[in-house]
This record gives sequence, structure tokens and C-alpha cells, in this order.
Amino acid sequence: MELILALAIGVLTGSGVWLLLRPRTFQIIMGLSLLSYAVNLFIFSMGRLGLAIDKEPVLQPGLPKDLAHYADPMPQALTLTAIVIGFAMTALFLVVLLASRGMAGTDHVDGTSSKDSQEMP
Repeated sequence: MELILALAIGVLTGSGVWLLLRPRTFQIIMGLSLLSYAVNLFIFSMGRLGLAIDKEPVLQPGLPKDLAHYADPMPQALTLTAIVIGFAMTALFLVVLLASRGMAGTDHVDGTSSKDSQEMP
């Protein structure tokens, strides 16, 4: 399970960085989204009992009140907060993308299209 999770985090991070290096704004937004998903998985997996099975989510009578018997709620809370912030960030970036495309007429990061950049010496 840990190997699959590590591979998923690695693939998401690699794909996100590759998309961040692309010249179009939409690809950069998708790269940021993939990086945020990778960070969410990383935060969730860093909980001491994040991948544990058969752990109680809340306090139960008769069990000791330590983290050896319960799931750690902090990674889940941080991941949920990061998902909400990532959704708001993506929505804001899409609005900025549409405004920039409307004003400049292109969605390239530097404001020039690929054929304009080829004509320049």
C-alpha cells in the first residue's frame, strides 16, 4: 500500500512540475492542481496512523485514551482544508485566465503566441 501511495505521489508531482513548465496558462493551472493533489496525498500519508486499518475514529469507552488505538484526525483535517483552498485557488486562476485571454487575445504565459515568438530573431 505504501509503495502504491508513494508512486501516486511521485507521478502526480512529476506531472504537475512538467505541466508547470509548459507555455500555456491552462496547462500551468492544471499543473498547480496536480501538485496540490500530490501535497494532499503526502499530508494525508504523513499521519502516524493515516494508513492504519481497524482504528477507531473517535474515543470509545473501555479503550485507553492514546493514539495507539485511534486514528489521528489532524492529517484528515489538514487535507480537507487544503482541498477547499485548492478549489478556491483554481477558480480564481480560471477567472484570471479568462480575463487575460480576453485582454491579450492569447493564453500564452508571456503574452505572445508560438508563431509570434518564432518570427522574432
